[in-house]
Order: sequence, then C-alpha cells, then structure tokens
Amino acid sequence: MKQLRIRTLAAVFVVAGVLSWAGARLWNAVGTLPRVPLAAPIVLAVIAVVLLATALSLRARLKAQRERRPGAKGVDPLMAARAVVFGQASALVAALVAGMYGGAGVFLLESLDIPARRDQAVYAGLSVVAGIGVIAAGFFLERVCKLPEDDEHNGGTAPAA
Repeated sequence: MKQLRIRTLAAVFVVAGVLSWAGARLWNAVGTLPRVPLAAPIVLAVIAVVLLATALSLRARLKAQRERRPGAKGVDPLMAARAVVFGQASALVAALVAGMYGGAGVFLLESLDIPARRDQAVYAGLSVVAGIGVIAAGFFLERVCKLPEDDEHNGGTAPAA
C-alpha cells in the first residue's frame, strides 16, 4: 500500500481551490453564489475525530500486543489495512473539499462588509481548518498502522532493533 504524500494532497487542495475561486467568480457574475453549509465544518470535524479515535485505539492495542500484556486484544491485519484505506481516502476527500471551500472563502474575502457573505467566509474558513484536521488524523492513522518491515522494503530507513 502506498503512503499518502503531502505533495499530492497539496496539489489537490490548490487545484480545487483555484477552480473553486474561478467558479465562484463566474457564478457571482451570473447570479448568486452557492452557500457554504454550516454542516460542512461540522462533518469534517466529526470525520477527523473518528479517524483520531481509531488511530488512538489501534495504537493502544498494538502497544499492548507488543508488550505482551495478558489479555491484550490483538489487531486484525485486515482491519488495520481497512483503517489505513479509510484514513487515506478521507484525507484525499478532505483535501478536495477544503480546497473547494478555501477557494470560495478567498472569493468571499472581497465582500466581508455584507453580513451574509461574512458568515459564509467564516464557514468556509472553518471547513478548511477542519479539512486540515482530517488530513492530519489520516496521516497519524497511517503512521500508527505502519509496519517496521515496510521501512526496510521501501528504502531501509527503519531503526535497527
């Protein structure tokens, strides 16, 4: 399984942001701008919390398994792989969504004197912050589930045991 790359996520974020900003300018010239829903940052924050909780749970279980604690519940490799895929997919979607709302938010910065647009800019900004939280949680989950053998096969940077 390939690792997430910050470069890829940044590219998705920037391209989505530029397209969203251009789309917002075009949409505004034609009529009204689509609204940024209040639920957007909330949903992204909930996804970030779920990813973080999954990562912390898996980390605790893996630590207990490594320390050979009696009654330690092991981690099914397939479940760990599914968790990593969920984290990676969430990070990619969050980069796309955060870029879209970021582009709309940048466009809305031109008209902060209008209360409705100011609220939309705040929601867009909070969506970008929550999207970054999802990306960070996805990276953390991926790091928790990474096997030491992965380092040896992908470049030899694993610490010697």
